[in-house]
Amino acid sequence: MEKENNKALLSDLIALARADDKVTDIEYDFIMRLGGRMQLSADEVEALFDNPLPSKPLFTELERITHFYKLVLVMNVDNETHLKEIIAVRNFGLKMGVRPGVLDQILLRMDDFEDKIIPSEDLLKIFQTYYN
Repeated sequence: MEKENNKALLSDLIALARADDKVTDIEYDFIMRLGGRMQLSADEVEALFDNPLPSKPLFTELERITHFYKLVLVMNVDNETHLKEIIAVRNFGLKMGVRPGVLDQILLRMDDFEDKIIPSEDLLKIFQTYYN
């Protein structure tokens, strides 16, 4: 079951990487590395590029925060942020139940940090502001 969930999560990342109509080498490498950390073989991850799985519901707040953060990382890993990617990451967030204010804050704040990577403690503060 966990393997299928990991494949579905990677499929979301692949969909986001494709949002701007291309997958850069750095996006591809990032997704492949994440797949390895999720105990998936290179062949399994490669197959997802051709046959992605549908999104799975995320039940805990931590799962939603973690997955949304991975989506933002994929969007920014190539140091190019396209409007199509922003729309896609926002739609993924809304579909996961992330509040619009959180999405807007993250998309605004990412430009304040090197490589657009929001430190995890700052990310948690954004979520806590809107969920408490």
